[in-house]
Parts: sequence; C-alpha cells; structure tokens
Amino acid sequence: MLTTLLSVCADAEFFDSKQLGRFHKKQDLYLAHFDLKTDVDDIHSVAAVSTMLADRRFAGVAYHAVAGAYGTQGGRYVPANEVFDLAFGPHWSDAHADFDKALGEVTHRAVETLHSGGRIWIADGGQSDFSAALVRQIQSRLPDVDLKDLVHVVQHSSWNEEVTTPEDLAFVKEVATYHKIPDGNAVGNGTPGFRSDHMAAWQQYITAPRLRAVWEKAIAVANTYNGVDNRYLNDSIKKGGLDFSDTSETTWIFGFAELVDAEDFFQTFSTDEPEAAE
Repeated sequence: MLTTLLSVCADAEFFDSKQLGRFHKKQDLYLAHFDLKTDVDDIHSVAAVSTMLADRRFAGVAYHAVAGAYGTQGGRYVPANEVFDLAFGPHWSDAHADFDKALGEVTHRAVETLHSGGRIWIADGGQSDFSAALVRQIQSRLPDVDLKDLVHVVQHSSWNEEVTTPEDLAFVKEVATYHKIPDGNAVGNGTPGFRSDHMAAWQQYITAPRLRAVWEKAIAVANTYNGVDNRYLNDSIKKGGLDFSDTSETTWIFGFAELVDAEDFFQTFSTDEPEAAE
C-alpha cells in the first residue's frame, strides 16, 4: 500500500517520477505559509520557493502559498502582493487581507488532496496559527479521519514557535505530525544556512526571465520595508545580503536538506535550461 511505502521511505531522500524527497508528486499537496510580519526575510524566501518550484524536478508538484500567516507578534505587516503574484500566479491566498477567505481556499485544496489519498506538507515560514486553523477545518470536515500521518507541519525557528498562539502550537503538535528542524539561518547544523551578509551571485545562475523578475522585485520590496516604521531590521539584508532562511523547511520536505548555503542553492536550481512549465 502507498501508506506503507511512504512510511518506510519517510527519511529517504530519493528522486524518481513520483517521489521528490518526502513528497509524492502525484498525490501530495505542498503549502508554503509566510507571516511577513515584520521581518522581510519572508520576501526573499518567496523568491527562493518560486525558484525551486520552477525546477523541472518539481514538475507535477501541487502547491499553494499563503501570505499573512502570522501569530501573536507585534509590528507592522510587510505588503508584498506583487511578489506573490509574480512568484505563484493564482496559486496563493492573502490571509492578511481576508483570513476567512484564505482559510476556505486552502481548506478546499487540502480536503481534495486527502480525499484523493495524498498528504499535506506545510512549510511554516512563520508561525503556526494559520496552520492550526487549517487543521481544525480539515478535522471538522473529516471527523473520522486520523490526521496524524496525513498532515505534516515543518518549522525551523524557535522564535516562530514562541510567537505562535500557545494553544494553536499545542493543537498542531497533537493532531498533525510536527517536524522541528534545525534553524535555516546558520550553516552546518543539519539544514542549509540561507542567511548571508553578502549578495550571492544569483544572477549568474537564475536566467529564466520570470524568475529574474521575481528576485528583482523581492529584493527591491525587502529593501523598501526593511526596518521601516518599526519593522524588524534585518542586518544581513541591510548589509546588501540575502536572507531566505524560511526556505529551509521546503528543502527538507523535498529532499535538498544537504545544501550548504545560498551559493549552493543557486547552483542547484540554476535556470540555464528552460524553466519548467507551471
């Protein structure tokens, strides 16, 4: 059975026509949640996730992104709708503008996936409040289904956990399978370190016009809002570097956790060859 096969291969990183890391391309759903409050690193992470999804190895991956998946932290939101439009086209929802609408859209996709025998893989590039709301909605629609092995939530940041509503974090850990992986801000800890004080030579590797536009817009928007109006000041980005640390969960899900840093990322996902169809 598929469930048995996936269980046996849960820790394997292998690639074939159906499997990409832990993700089954024919059945599973990948959800990328970004808080955008108040660190602009999420914006660079959106560009990085978009770059991964455009790679030909990701052909057939079903995905949806969410903006505004934040928790209890204060500070101002970072508006980045243009970046999300460029990065994901119609495959994203705006929880900041309309939480209930976004929740409904994502719940529909998730329930369809589960009905078809797939699993849900959530990369929490922020807090788990939205993920908890999603799991509650799924649970209410599928009350007789044990979601423990069907919904996977991946988190890399202790700070994100600290500013998640406590009952939401406890709920996600209880009902879904919760994976806490090493922090994506540092190298050499078991996941890639995607934060650096210098600008990686991304333009040397990212040649597809759409992806170049995504990165150019992401860098511009991040520079515009970094530390502005009491938002968090990301020192690496201020120094002219990159911070897409919230991409570490995505590399873990899809079997690229052995990447080292930003330079390694761009070499791995170079678009010298034609960009994969969406």
